[in-house]
Amino acid sequence: MFTTAHFRITSGKDFHLKDHPTELKEHFSKDELKDLLAEDRARIIDLQELLYAEKKRSLLLIFQAMDAAGKDSCIDHVLSGVNPQGCSVTAFKQPSAEELAHDFLWRHAKAVPERGMIGVHNRSHYEEVLVVKVHPEYLLGQRLPGIERPEDANAAFWERRYASIRAWEEHITANGVTIMKFFLHMGRKEQRKRFLERIDDPRKNWKFSLGDVKERARFGDYMNAYEDAIRATATAHAPWYVVPADEQWETRAIVGRLVRERMEALDLKHPALDEAAQAELEAMRNTLTAEKG
Repeated sequence: MFTTAHFRITSGKDFHLKDHPTELKEHFSKDELKDLLAEDRARIIDLQELLYAEKKRSLLLIFQAMDAAGKDSCIDHVLSGVNPQGCSVTAFKQPSAEELAHDFLWRHAKAVPERGMIGVHNRSHYEEVLVVKVHPEYLLGQRLPGIERPEDANAAFWERRYASIRAWEEHITANGVTIMKFFLHMGRKEQRKRFLERIDDPRKNWKFSLGDVKERARFGDYMNAYEDAIRATATAHAPWYVVPADEQWETRAIVGRLVRERMEALDLKHPALDEAAQAELEAMRNTLTAEKG
């Protein structure tokens, strides 16, 4: 089976998106990939129970991708069966007026999972250095000091944003949040194929918007923005995972294996009771076993 080490990016030095293919070099059948995912998903379910019981740490899964890359279906397949009490999914859309009145990390900080939880961000704070970098005119709605025109967002401005992201991710990591950032890397040809499927299949028409094609014209600009963001924010404590996304079952199986491996590395355990609590449990046990009837 595939190894996962080369998907993980912990340093932006020498990172180039062109070095990461949009599909696996090895061929695996759909059944092989489904079986692998089922095995990993069962393990994730068990590990999530330990995470919830321990309540010392949380897991934040961030998903970024171009339109039609399969973020929603990947999240669904990987986390299906996880206890909903211990998992939350936040899909970030266009910022509201209230959100625009705060700093760009404000709404994302509110959605960081509490201890014991798995939190999923379907799109994330990285939109602020991806979509907004491709469309700097969006910054005007944020009413930032020194930004009167799109051209005012120079290289120094973006570096400050990257620095803010790095500092924030370091802060939440120090407070018990394990971060995994997934870029589902889909090729331009595959996106075209999926857009046509959405147009041709009435059941998928609702997923398509005219804006998708308009943004597709900036595909190269988006790839540059992703490369810049990954280079600037890949760290050992908050790594990026560049996952091939041209074949959806490959994507799901890879993400499932990566999540399983990261959760296993946390060495999660059921909470241990002290002597007083154990004695109390034993007393309650004796009371229950002494009942008649």
